[in-house]
Amino acid sequence: MAQIFISLGTNVDREKHLRAGLKALIANFPEYQHSSVFESEAVGFNGNNFFNSVFAAQTDMPLEQVCALLKQIERDNGRTPSDKKFSPRTLDLDLLFYDDVICDSPAQLPRDEITKNAFVLQPLAELAADFHHPVAEQTIGELWQNYNNLNQKLWKVEF
Repeated sequence: MAQIFISLGTNVDREKHLRAGLKALIANFPEYQHSSVFESEAVGFNGNNFFNSVFAAQTDMPLEQVCALLKQIERDNGRTPSDKKFSPRTLDLDLLFYDDVICDSPAQLPRDEITKNAFVLQPLAELAADFHHPVAEQTIGELWQNYNNLNQKLWKVEF
């Protein structure tokens, strides 16, 4: 069984898409943990605030199948392949970790933005403070404790 962590983000009809994304993930990974939901300002473009969270589960699905499933859930929620990186999102699902796999295909693992974005790192630290980042060679808790990008503000929201 592989330990997986998936970030969820949306800034278009946020509550609807976050609930739909969670429902689809739970249907495929019924034994799971889910972080608090955080609201944050858009990063890299001017847009509506995002809702972000992290989903953790164990799976026996191969890495390629997990990646394909996440893309399908995004498409089912109105995401198109032509969506630009820094643009509004109905639903963005990013695989952060698949155990301690390090690779660039079929996904970048571990995901580069883990150490750069508070909206990924804080909810991840809430779920997996003791998980060891195989590239940074620190725990997620240590990475969050040392995080110092004061420009990124986020706050918990009731969900």
